[in-house]
Amino acid sequence: MTPPKRTTLPVEPRPAELPFPVTPPVPATPAVPLPPQQLGPGDERTWAMLSHLSVLLNLVTGFAGPIAALIIYMIYKDRSRLVGYHALQSFIFQLIWWYGGGMLIGIMWAIVGALSALLVGLVLIPFAILFTLVFAILPIGAVIYGVVGAIQTSQGQDFKYWLVGDWVRGTLTGA
Repeated sequence: MTPPKRTTLPVEPRPAELPFPVTPPVPATPAVPLPPQQLGPGDERTWAMLSHLSVLLNLVTGFAGPIAALIIYMIYKDRSRLVGYHALQSFIFQLIWWYGGGMLIGIMWAIVGALSALLVGLVLIPFAILFTLVFAILPIGAVIYGVVGAIQTSQGQDFKYWLVGDWVRGTLTGA
């Protein structure tokens, strides 16, 4: 007959024998959002200039200029009033002049196409071609004006677009 096997209970390790240090849990503190960091004068001029130069993206993509200006506005509106002003100004100006010119050309050709069914539109085709060339100047003028705005803001001068600048300034100041 074989003697009965002795069973031993496992012994829990003592705190000093643990392979890693035990630290008490840290109580959770509520996250407090930090105020946005203000931009320095050089950074303000740079971002204001870039918001005006976003009009050059329209030459490559045809549509991304106002989107870039809007993104700059959304990111920096709380950090710098100057950057917010110039970015919103550039966004609205590009919407009016870049997309406005394209809309005028599209509407004009839609009217000429509809009237071509009545033969009156055939007479209007030379005028439509002429007005297409005239309306195509609007986006080109917007690019040139945006570059002028970028140069002036990079030099520290206050720049405002014709008709748009005063409206944006009044909107941002609440006047």
